[in-house]
Amino acid sequence: MYLHQYDYIFGIGTVFAMLDAYNNGANDVANSWATSVSSRSISYRQAMVLGTIFEFLGAVTVGSRTAETIKNGIIPAKAFQGNAGVQMMAFTCALAAASSWVMWCTRHSAHVSSTYSLISAVAGVGVATVGASEVQWGWNNGKGLGAIFAGLGMAPIISAGFAATIFMLIKVIVHMRRNPVPWAVYSSPFWFLVAATICTLSIVYKGSPNLGLTKKPSWWIAAVTLGTGGGVCLMAAIFFVPFVHARVIKKDHSVKWWMIIYGPLLFNRPIPTDAETAKVPNYAVVQDEYEDEASAHTGSIDEEKDPKTTTIPAEDNEQRLVKSEANQLTYKEIMAQSEARHRAKLLKSRGPLGWGMRYLRDNPMGAGEIYEIRNMWILLKRIPPTIVVGLLYGAHYDIHTAQSGIAGTPEGERMKRVYDAAEKYPNEVEHTYSFVQVITACTASFAHGANDIGNSVGPWAAIYAAWSTGDTAASKTPVPVWQLAVLALCISCGLVTYGYNIMKVMGNKITYHSPSRGSSMEMGAAITVLVFSQYSLPVSTSMCITGATVGVGLCNGTLKAVNFQRVGLLLLAWIMTIPIAGTLGGCLMGLFINAPHFLS
Repeated sequence: MYLHQYDYIFGIGTVFAMLDAYNNGANDVANSWATSVSSRSISYRQAMVLGTIFEFLGAVTVGSRTAETIKNGIIPAKAFQGNAGVQMMAFTCALAAASSWVMWCTRHSAHVSSTYSLISAVAGVGVATVGASEVQWGWNNGKGLGAIFAGLGMAPIISAGFAATIFMLIKVIVHMRRNPVPWAVYSSPFWFLVAATICTLSIVYKGSPNLGLTKKPSWWIAAVTLGTGGGVCLMAAIFFVPFVHARVIKKDHSVKWWMIIYGPLLFNRPIPTDAETAKVPNYAVVQDEYEDEASAHTGSIDEEKDPKTTTIPAEDNEQRLVKSEANQLTYKEIMAQSEARHRAKLLKSRGPLGWGMRYLRDNPMGAGEIYEIRNMWILLKRIPPTIVVGLLYGAHYDIHTAQSGIAGTPEGERMKRVYDAAEKYPNEVEHTYSFVQVITACTASFAHGANDIGNSVGPWAAIYAAWSTGDTAASKTPVPVWQLAVLALCISCGLVTYGYNIMKVMGNKITYHSPSRGSSMEMGAAITVLVFSQYSLPVSTSMCITGATVGVGLCNGTLKAVNFQRVGLLLLAWIMTIPIAGTLGGCLMGLFINAPHFLS
């Protein structure tokens, strides 16, 4: 029985659920992929593709259990006393409050947790709807607010411990060796084993009820998990090790990426006599403006290697700082100049983005009011290029330059000190871990889809169940797969179109990144998220990857290697999310629940 009198509530709730998922992708997912992009293992464009695939898989296969925690663990269905309309309005207000707060934060490059934003909003709505006594403030068998907020303190610390342990293991096995390159090459199958095992375990062990994997015996789960991990490890030993061996040990410049299929035959390939250095990308955060094309990272965002698009070298930073001081430029003027240089570069680019930006520049809004006919016509013509620019702007954003700070600003000097405190490792070694990081990044993205999809789909599923059946108890039914799939695509859309606005203040903005560090961070965060997810505890992926980043940064042996100012701002944003989102949700629900329609 459909409650057609509440069609408008279902429609509004659907819009805000999709907006919440979009914000999740723009804020949380961007933070998860910032590690891989910051390490130069993959480009932002590659992160878009891989993020879309693995977020979708994680959400559909494992995401329903955490969704039920948000849906049923905070406000019990009996609290609504059978009034399906009130339940629909309650979760709609929660989604509206959470999505509005996270969107505002994303617009201002403030990284917050969409998980805790939604949970706080649901709690606020619960207080306004049924009173504080009915809200599950305690543990509630791991599903109450007490259990959920416990992750606020536990998740970053646990993630930091996992990530630091993994990176210290890499340091002992590889980085501290006199000749670390062979050690990096021959130990790489082990990290493929770990990554593949975690990813398989997350799917099989207590997997989605819709797949029926929870009914499988323990021996079957262990066999599939270890078999998959061992198979990936074996494939890495047969194909990956000979490929990387030829590239970084033999220094064979003629080896192409597709030659990985040759496997052990690459060991018998003649050693080139004219090769002095291995042809590998430069993974340094701050790179020489005029570096050789051969050593440039072909997968980075600035693929064309236009000198204007690369990160400003340290020497130029100092020169520009002196010049800016001489001219007495203010902070806002320096930032405006940097933004102007970036926009000028994009205006000269070919393709749809350059066309869109040039059209908007050459066709500004005319003088007068917006409702004048000529301005309305100009506005209509500006809509297509505005959409094009909005969709493609992030793919061309110079994230590394933004993360390392602008010369002449206090932040730029602070980041220089952070980078100087971090030890740099040979590119040949980091090149090996860049491949491993692709696996760990995908694992982390899968884990995020499995965990954070519950933020949006839990309330939306409760709204849909009440609307389609007229029964508040129907919210206990499993979440439909189609709802998981729709919101997973919205998450990916947020990453693609607006993720750069968060990514530019994460990654290298906290500590120096490299592939060996990044893979450790992502592995530690993925393990933490999956452990919490298996116990149906919605933990913030953002907090996990941030904790892992700090943990690996501290492995440099000095506090100077971590930008604690940025970490402090993150903590402040996380803490402020709880009262603000809760208050917004409670106020919205308080206004609507006391409207005459619902009182009658």
